[in-house]
Amino acid sequence: MSGTDPVTDGLDLYLVGGAVRDRLLGRPVKERDWVVVGATPEEMQRRGFRPVGKDFPVFLHPHTHEEYALARTERKTARGYHGFSFHAAPDVTLEQDLARRDLTVNAMAERPDGRLVDPFHGRKDLEQRLLRHVSPAFREDPVRILRLARFTARYAPLGFRPADDTLSLARTMVDDGEVNALVPERVWQEMDKALGEAQPSAFIQVLRDCAALGRLFPALDALFGVPQTPEHHPEVDTGLHTLMVLDQAAQLSDSTEVRFAALMHDLGKGITPPEAWPRHIGHERRGVPLVRELCSRYRVPNAHRDLALLATEHHLVVHRAADLRPETILKLLERCDAFRRPERFRDLLLVCEADARGRTGFEDRPYPQRPLLSRCLDAALTVSGRDYVDQGLQGKAIARAVRQGRIEAIRACRAER
Repeated sequence: MSGTDPVTDGLDLYLVGGAVRDRLLGRPVKERDWVVVGATPEEMQRRGFRPVGKDFPVFLHPHTHEEYALARTERKTARGYHGFSFHAAPDVTLEQDLARRDLTVNAMAERPDGRLVDPFHGRKDLEQRLLRHVSPAFREDPVRILRLARFTARYAPLGFRPADDTLSLARTMVDDGEVNALVPERVWQEMDKALGEAQPSAFIQVLRDCAALGRLFPALDALFGVPQTPEHHPEVDTGLHTLMVLDQAAQLSDSTEVRFAALMHDLGKGITPPEAWPRHIGHERRGVPLVRELCSRYRVPNAHRDLALLATEHHLVVHRAADLRPETILKLLERCDAFRRPERFRDLLLVCEADARGRTGFEDRPYPQRPLLSRCLDAALTVSGRDYVDQGLQGKAIARAVRQGRIEAIRACRAER
């Protein structure tokens, strides 16, 4: 590129990070980031680059809009992930820049001619399917625990796992209280990204393995070790069931709203009195305030929160759909605001299907409740108040007629099975 692009011609530049990692894995490269060694901000701007970095010099190429960052080092100055000072100067080397990165698989660079620069043996770790920290400086930034968990969620289907020494270092960081300095917005940002990965349960599992889950999401951590009735839940452990449900949701939908709701739906089982185990009567009601509290703490978007609350409160009713009277189905649709938000109700059905399949031996079982309730909703949606206005009804008489019409539509839909 440096020989053909006048904007970058003569710069000592390297492709870095995810583009190098994913190319070596044979995965699609979605975006490319570059490091420039030996340049100054003034030179970059003279070449037409647009500065965008606030804490350190990052620039956008005027034509490709790819990011070009000056090589830099960083130094820990205070607790938490904001506590860093950065140094970018022409004398900072490529290896010094790579040394500040979190994982060896992210600390590789590629020259414009395609030659690999790999001072921390990231390629070997790729081959061994290990996510390993670059240096002890990993412990200086608690966000790196979240990123370790998120990258595990992305690459777990390829056999990747955290290296033992990296997981041990993460535990030390938790013990030292570093995760307590994480701000809610950054925790949610990483969690939302992880929910969109190929195996989101791995994110939760890594946080649990290094004891960060109990600090960040105690209501989730409380599910592990809580038993359920073996005849309905052969996996027994509620935490394991939750992870299975999350991965089932990932197979059914790309929506992080659906996946988040799947993760939240059984929080109430974590506070079932032990003397009531393995039954969890009323866990739906107990779970609602726990979901609200977690969503408030991490400022979870309203769409994620609302679907999670619906799933928490109504998943058992959905499971019993085949046995419900038409009047009860209508009540469920009304309580879920399905007539105004039909697509959200269909997302709720996906969460419930994931719940049913997230059990040992049930992974491939059909879930007829979803198509049944979806048909019932479609049938009820055909009933409109305008039809009864045309018949001369007014006021409350219209509402009563609409309700009865919807019940009859649902009844007819049920009879078609």
